[in-house]
Amino acid sequence: MKLGDLKQFNLPDVPGVYFFKNKKVILYVGKATSLQDRIKSYFSKDIFVSRGPRIVKMLEEATVVEYMQTDSVLEALILEANEIKKHQPIYNAREKDDKSYNFVTITKEDFPKIVITRGSGDYGPFPHAGELRAALKIIRKIFPFRDEKCKIMPGKSKPCFNAQIGLCPGPCAGRISKADYRKQIRKIKLFFEAKKPELIRTLEREMQALAKAREFEKAEEVKRKLFALDHIQDVALIKADMGTRNPDRPFRIEAYDIAHLSGTNVVGVMTVVEDGEVAKSQYRKFKIKADKNDDTKNLKEVLNRRLNHPEWPMPQLVAVDGGVGQLNAAREVLKERGFDIEVVSVVKDERHKAKEVLNLRDGEFKRPVLLANSEAHRFAIGYHRRLRGKGFRI
Repeated sequence: MKLGDLKQFNLPDVPGVYFFKNKKVILYVGKATSLQDRIKSYFSKDIFVSRGPRIVKMLEEATVVEYMQTDSVLEALILEANEIKKHQPIYNAREKDDKSYNFVTITKEDFPKIVITRGSGDYGPFPHAGELRAALKIIRKIFPFRDEKCKIMPGKSKPCFNAQIGLCPGPCAGRISKADYRKQIRKIKLFFEAKKPELIRTLEREMQALAKAREFEKAEEVKRKLFALDHIQDVALIKADMGTRNPDRPFRIEAYDIAHLSGTNVVGVMTVVEDGEVAKSQYRKFKIKADKNDDTKNLKEVLNRRLNHPEWPMPQLVAVDGGVGQLNAAREVLKERGFDIEVVSVVKDERHKAKEVLNLRDGEFKRPVLLANSEAHRFAIGYHRRLRGKGFRI
C-alpha cells in the first residue's frame, strides 16, 4: 500500500481499531486515538527506523485497510485485544509465543480478584503493560473490584485501603454479598468482552428495577455508572498513546555494556527494557573479536553485530555505559548504518554507581534507562564470569 491509497478509505479523526489486510486475510490489528493520524503515520519516510522491517514487510503485503470506531481510547484498547485474540494476525506477534504479553485474569474465588498476568489469562493480549494498568484504573472507578491487596480473613472487619477510597466493594469487611459482587464482576466481563451495548442495557434494567422498588439512592448510583460509561475520562491513555514514537509497539530501550579482566575474556551484552519493564527473553550476548583493550572499539563491534539483525525490533533509545567517548562511538555506528536513534550514556562514579546520564533529553526515561543499564552491567559480569570459569579464550 501507498499513502495515496488511503484517500479511498475516508479515515475519521476518532478513536478506534484498524486492520491491515491482504484481501480477506488480516495481517495486523492496531488501536488509535485518531484513526486518521495513526494510519497515515505508517507511510512516513522513517518507517523502517520507527517501526522496523516486519511492519515494512506487512505494508508491502497489505492491499486494504479497514477500521472500527469506538467511543473512547479505553474501548479501543479493549477491542484491539479482543480482535488480536480472535484473529491472531501474523504481524502482531512480537515473539514466537505470548510470554511477553499482558493479560487480565479473574481468579476463581467466592470474591474473585482482578489481576494482571503475563503469558496467559482471561482477557488479552495487551502489548503494553502501562496502558493496561491505566485502563484498569479507569474501569475500577466505574466498577470497583477486589485485587491482591484485599485480604479476606475470618473475623476481619477493617476494610482494605482501596475499599476506603471507593476502588474496592469491601468484601474484606463484609460490605458486599457474594451475589452482588458476582454481578459486579459480570459487568466488568462485559466491558472486557467489548460488549458495551449489552452492559448499558443491563445497567438500565437494573436502574429501572431499583427505582420501581423505591431504592432511589442505589438507582442514582447506577445512573452515575451509565454517565461514566458515556463520558470515559481516559486522558492517561491518550497521553500514553500520543507520547510514544511508535504507538504500535512498546517504547524500547537497548542498553550495552562490555566486561573483561585486564583485556581477557572480553564480552559484550545487550539488555532490553520495554515500557519500563525488563524483557529478558530479548537479552543478547556477544563474544568480542576486536581489540581486547579498547572499550570503544569493542562497543562499536557489538553495535554493528546487533544491527546485522534487522529481524530484532529496533529501539527508540540506545543506552551505553561510559562517557562522551562511548556516546560518540555509538552515535557514529548508528549514523554509518543509517539509523536515526537517540543515544544516551550513563556515567558512573568511583563506586560504579550512576552519577549522570549524558544526552538524556526527556527526564521521563531516566528510570528505565538506569534499569536497562543496571541490567546490562549485571548480565555482562555474569556472562564474563561464566566464560572465565570455563577457561574461555578468543
